[in-house]
Amino acid sequence: MGASGAGEIRSVLFLTGDQWQGACLSALGHPCVRTPHLDALAANGVLFRNHFAQCSPCGPSRTSLLTGLYLMNHRSGRNGTPLDARHSNIALEARKAGYDPILFGHTDTSPDPRTLAPNDPRLRFYEGVLPGMSVGVHMTEPVIPWRTDLKAKGYAMPDDPMAAFAPAGTTRAADGSERPKPLYSAADSDSAFIADHVLRYLSMRERKPWFVHGVFLRPHPPLIAPEPYNTLYGRDVVPAPRRSDSTATEATQHPYLAHLLAMQRQPGYYIGHDVDLQEIDAAAIADLRATYYGLITEVDEQIGRLIARLKETGEYDHTLIIFTSDHGEMLGDHWLFGKEGYFNQSYHIPMIVRDPRREADAARGHVVDAFTESVDVMPTILDWLGQGVPVQCDGQSLLPFLRGTPPDEWRREVHWEFDFRDLPNQVPETTLGITSDQCNLCVIRDERYKYVHFPALPPLFFDLQQDPMEFNNLADNPAHQGLVLEYAQKMLSWRMAHADRTLASTFLTPDGIVEHRGPRY
Repeated sequence: MGASGAGEIRSVLFLTGDQWQGACLSALGHPCVRTPHLDALAANGVLFRNHFAQCSPCGPSRTSLLTGLYLMNHRSGRNGTPLDARHSNIALEARKAGYDPILFGHTDTSPDPRTLAPNDPRLRFYEGVLPGMSVGVHMTEPVIPWRTDLKAKGYAMPDDPMAAFAPAGTTRAADGSERPKPLYSAADSDSAFIADHVLRYLSMRERKPWFVHGVFLRPHPPLIAPEPYNTLYGRDVVPAPRRSDSTATEATQHPYLAHLLAMQRQPGYYIGHDVDLQEIDAAAIADLRATYYGLITEVDEQIGRLIARLKETGEYDHTLIIFTSDHGEMLGDHWLFGKEGYFNQSYHIPMIVRDPRREADAARGHVVDAFTESVDVMPTILDWLGQGVPVQCDGQSLLPFLRGTPPDEWRREVHWEFDFRDLPNQVPETTLGITSDQCNLCVIRDERYKYVHFPALPPLFFDLQQDPMEFNNLADNPAHQGLVLEYAQKMLSWRMAHADRTLASTFLTPDGIVEHRGPRY
């Protein structure tokens, strides 16, 4: 079971953070954040510098990660949009190889209502579990398992789930500023809680193949960190957000950006922070950014605990380890917080893979500059397990990169999509004067240019070499009209080549079924 050869054990530790900017690894030269354990994993594996999510927010992005499908194919575009039951996923495919994949955290999978009774409680919230996943700990937004654990340890737990993240005092940082701290210690944090449960599970599975999907909530807001992580980074070392001189200037770039900036003025828009995000001062922004970095270092410490355990038991030598995130975070750039919109910060995410086999020795410590995407993760895991990759998958296995033999033909662009419809309230629809089905955008970007397409709003075009922070929209510049057309055509070609091929790649002949499972390009 769970091996491609006689007597060979293969286990999978598939870890994700939540809302983690791709640049936030010290191995990539971030100006202040420290991630020593992930850096060490990268030094013994492969770090993918230009790795991108397919969509946001959490539910849609995790759906692409766990099904290998672009948003245009899985169509679960919002937190709460059901995932069509016809699609396979990494858990169902791993079961075909004899694994019982187990979840510690969340997948935010909204179930297909056609498969359930109308009164099934699973249809009342979006944070379901991916079909095929066994559950070790299911951390939905109320974080009940963790709060129950805190209560059992003697912490006072009000009924309001957000109360667990409320400030319960302050700590003075080295720069003299006061940083809030929560009611729990670092040893009892939500990140430690997930790591503790993974370690308990693994303690009974030595010398047996296993498949663990460990999902850390952090650095997702609320941005509050336990000591010492809340004061780990001073205001003096935190880089300032990159933005225009005012929100008014920023809003002139595009009608959708103006709408998004207006939405961020609502207290509570950024979970756990009842403030107008456009009005907080530079010191408050520095503190939010510093806390975000502290939460990243905290997760790094917990990942270090997991890897140390694998080394102690010898399982490190037969475990595929993957670390990535669902999507990124704006963190004040362009006056935005969160993960909505079209800017790179919301979609550029970390990706580290460590293959324990000898075939991967030649590539250890490599940093891959080629563009990779979340849809590549499921094919990579299945390829490593010796399993076939479902024809539905839009991505490709990264194993050639792990062996130091990158493919001759590989994508030269990355793509992502964002669905911003609001079915219950119709806010963007009313504000922008468009229909729900027109509330979406699609991006194609390469090393030099980036094109953003809206079905009923003006396009955007950026020269990333001259304008890496995307302040200057060139879509209406006559000198760039040829390039705008070229990239619009590239996007159309990409969408045509990646249309759902589940049955389109199957052909019935007198000799039986013929099916094509080759790459898309």
